[in-house]
Amino acid sequence: MASIYSRLKTQIAPAPAPRVEPQRTDGLRGAEAEEMCAAFESLNLGGFWSTDAEGRITYMSASLVGRLVHDEDATGTEFVGLFVRPRTGIDGQRTLPFVFARKGRFESVIARSEHEDREIVWSLSGEPINDAETGFAGFRGHIVDVTRDRQNAEEASQLATTDALTGLLNRRHMTNVLKRTFAAFAPQRRPCAVMLIDLDRFKQVNDTLGHAVGDALLKQVAQRLIKVVGDKERICRLGGDEFQVMLPDVEDRGRLGDLAGRIITMLSEPYTIEGNRCTIGTSIGIAVSPYDGETVDDLVRNADLALYSAKHSGRGRYRFYSNEMLESAEQRRHLEETMHDALIKGEFELYYQPLVDLSNNHVVGTEALIRWNHPESGLISPALFIPIAEESPMICRIGEWILRKACEDAVSWPGRARVAVNVSPVQFADPSFPKTVAMALTATGLDPDRLELELTESVFLQEGEATDDMFKALKNLGVRLVLDDFGTGYSSLAYLKTAPFDKIKIDQSFIRGATSNTNRNRAIITAIVALAQALGMDTIAEGVETFDQLNMVRDLKIGHVQGYIFSKPVKVEELFRNVAEDNWVLEPDGPAKQRHERRAMFRTIGVIHEDHYYPVTLRNLSISGALIEGLLEVPVGTMFMLDFGDGQFEMATVVRSRDSSQGLHFARELVSDGNGGLVTRHRFMAHHLMAAGVPRNTDEFLAQQAALLATGKISLPCFSMANRGAKRERAKG
Repeated sequence: MASIYSRLKTQIAPAPAPRVEPQRTDGLRGAEAEEMCAAFESLNLGGFWSTDAEGRITYMSASLVGRLVHDEDATGTEFVGLFVRPRTGIDGQRTLPFVFARKGRFESVIARSEHEDREIVWSLSGEPINDAETGFAGFRGHIVDVTRDRQNAEEASQLATTDALTGLLNRRHMTNVLKRTFAAFAPQRRPCAVMLIDLDRFKQVNDTLGHAVGDALLKQVAQRLIKVVGDKERICRLGGDEFQVMLPDVEDRGRLGDLAGRIITMLSEPYTIEGNRCTIGTSIGIAVSPYDGETVDDLVRNADLALYSAKHSGRGRYRFYSNEMLESAEQRRHLEETMHDALIKGEFELYYQPLVDLSNNHVVGTEALIRWNHPESGLISPALFIPIAEESPMICRIGEWILRKACEDAVSWPGRARVAVNVSPVQFADPSFPKTVAMALTATGLDPDRLELELTESVFLQEGEATDDMFKALKNLGVRLVLDDFGTGYSSLAYLKTAPFDKIKIDQSFIRGATSNTNRNRAIITAIVALAQALGMDTIAEGVETFDQLNMVRDLKIGHVQGYIFSKPVKVEELFRNVAEDNWVLEPDGPAKQRHERRAMFRTIGVIHEDHYYPVTLRNLSISGALIEGLLEVPVGTMFMLDFGDGQFEMATVVRSRDSSQGLHFARELVSDGNGGLVTRHRFMAHHLMAAGVPRNTDEFLAQQAALLATGKISLPCFSMANRGAKRERAKG
């Protein structure tokens, strides 16, 4: 008995359509059609073909012989075999083998063949030949060479998706790629990092060497980016001198920081273009989805905020986005508005850090360091306001004030102690700068030999007559020149052959790492000292803070030292307070060995222990540990989970404990945020924390605690690990 399914299938099956035999075109119409087809073939507008049921050629237009088939008589040749394998994702899903297998009508199917080492692209249309007795009898169809049209379409498509100058993706295409990536990643909340890269001092190249050189420079920058990132399809040029890198499935901020550092180093290497040598730098902002934004617009905006922060923190560095950047942007705007009045109101002041001769520990000079004594914010670091000033005419006014004030102070010092003044690249590029220096010396009466001008390597943006003339003018005044921060990103041995420097200052980043066996800093310092000696220049080591660093500096034959081990920067009133003659000697005083730099701070974070969450005060922080206050009687060896906020958590073990203070050692070291701060490698999303019962932030936790205190359900917490342990023992008994 037939099944219900079979019966229903029979009932609803449509009746077979009546067979319609193709009409014959005989007589005059047939002759006319043949003439039209012949004319079409003779004009090379295309060709005709037909096959039998097995796909073998039964007819081929003569115009196709030589280009598609090599034999004059192609009869019996497999038609599909004339074409190369289809390209997946390029030729489409309807390939020639596919439509031949279906034995149905098809139109505009793309196929490719090879002829004389070049590729020909064809568009084929065909319809099946049906025989009344045998059924399917083959195909007949039409074929057209569309190589030129296809190339034009591909070129147009490339122009729509790539940057014409560099060949990288353009802004529009990268945005579409990001949107597709976000849509695919959203269900699993997979991460995606975005880097925004902006070239430092590129405008000066354009202005001084011309747009042709600027364009050539951008091409070289693009090639270096491809070399570092490794995937051209992840990089785009947004326009001007801005680039963007997309890194799917990357959220490790240690890895991202390493990549950003390599990009900065690579792009900061000198360029040679049309006989011109120029050096630029770069700043990078980094944001990671979904932590820093769950839409493309939010993520790119926050990466831009991080880039802005990097550029205003000294440039040549990278920054990760944090929620605090919105507040920092507002603070910078406020500083920019009030800076114009600060100089008039006398809010700027100079501090001086002694420079010590290592042969006898005598103070031979000082460096003038500006501070802004803000009436509301207190002392503001120059690392914050100097970058803002450099983007306005204020930097020249502030620089002139520093120069005049330093010379004025130094005149009254005992002996021949020199004073060093930092010179901004903006000042150095000003043709009137030598006149400003001469006026300061004349007005104060300071001997020119006692004034040292510290210049960073960024003054060598491009070598030329203007730079050489500036050096000659300054040396003619009799002042001394110091190359500051040597080796931090723009170094070139070429300019040392002609630049008339008296001293080379070795950057503190080399000094602080030289006592470790995990890097090559010591070897680099040794090479710098040998180079300076060969060129007749003195050497200065800055940032020396510990005795192991000091001993290393002595061993490497560095002549002068500047750092906390001898003195912090002090006000001029305290500088020579107890010195009556030219015999000021400073004895070193500091820690025995270098340890990871600890940053003093005072902010509330969270501590999680078992099922308890406590607010504590973070007093200092390093890459390997921290000091917290707020918990009593915590045994050494206790393990905590620290909540730094913004989804940042790290395991820590108590290694020291005294009263309410605990020293902690992290299970994993923190990583740099690119600007002197520290962050965890990984972060957690809010829904992960809520599922684990962790408050989203400390303020929320404190609000919860306050509500419970008000109801009398809890008392003020007096965390005591010892008491909790005793309670557990009593409960067991």
